[in-house]
Amino acid sequence: MLRSKIAGIGYYVPERVVTNNELTKIMDTTDEWIQERTGIQERRYCQKHEETTTSMGVAATRIACERAGIAPEDIDFIIFATLSPDYYFPGCGVLLQRELGITHREVGALDIRNQCSGFVYALSIADQFVRTGTYKNVLVVGSEMHSMGLDFSTRGRNVSVIFGDGAGAAIVQPTEDPGRGILSTKLHADGTYAEKLALINPGTHGGFHSRKLGEDIDFGYPPADSYGEIFFTPKMLADGMYYPNMEGQFVFKMAVQKFPEVIREALHEAGLQTTDIDMLIPHQANLRISQFVQRQLGLRDDQVWNNIQRYGNTTAASVPIALSEAWEAGKIKEGDLVCLAAFGSGFTWASALIRW
Repeated sequence: MLRSKIAGIGYYVPERVVTNNELTKIMDTTDEWIQERTGIQERRYCQKHEETTTSMGVAATRIACERAGIAPEDIDFIIFATLSPDYYFPGCGVLLQRELGITHREVGALDIRNQCSGFVYALSIADQFVRTGTYKNVLVVGSEMHSMGLDFSTRGRNVSVIFGDGAGAAIVQPTEDPGRGILSTKLHADGTYAEKLALINPGTHGGFHSRKLGEDIDFGYPPADSYGEIFFTPKMLADGMYYPNMEGQFVFKMAVQKFPEVIREALHEAGLQTTDIDMLIPHQANLRISQFVQRQLGLRDDQVWNNIQRYGNTTAASVPIALSEAWEAGKIKEGDLVCLAAFGSGFTWASALIRW
């Protein structure tokens, strides 16, 4: 039976480095405050109007293709994970296809919205396509451009200091080696607390979910019997309701519970233990979360790759960026057991166990 393997990986981060001290000039915060709560020292921001979520994905894809020994023309299927697309619609998958110059191939393009878990979810989809023999070269991309949609004021500091821009990509191919490739993927979700980490507006909800939850939130919508209901209202603009919001402590508590659970679940299915892990690549949400999970699993520092200090939280891009970095640094070698894990908005959480 075929298995799938990651044949090539690559990542791209913008050149512009934004330090914590730079953010202190535009909001009431300090370098010490940010580092103490998140571990972040700096992050990357795109060049406005010159780079996009798609263009970063293209840059990462070209590197992944070269390392996999294929040309973009060899790609059979595209899976693009992001919460910050270039357009409301269409998705980034077709835009990436166009930028790669492979529209004549008419390959399929799938866009998924699983936020921080997006890359692992996408990898699981690619794994199924390859295992069944449907495709031979599946491109999986995680890319985010947060800097165009954050509240750079004191009001938004708790969220805005966390996020950065970047992209990662992987080429997934079949392998007949029974001791190599993706051993398992585990995907989970619980929408009970969807609004705890969310970008509510603009949207088509019209306050529906807030009413169901018993919350009286005035979004400024016109009367329900009017025609041409609008997505975005003057009140939303005045109150800054179009920025992402997060209940940090609640998210933290959920993350430190679900991360270890989904990792142990994957290991159990494979008949392995935490001591068998050579490298854990956690989603770079918060250094404190990663350190807590590391302690829970009893892993050494050299068994966990963290780069949130330099890039911040790049959501769907964080796992492939970290995976690429660890591989480039020689920390992932053939035969190593690599575990990818993520938790984020939705809530969604996922893991993948790979024999490199």
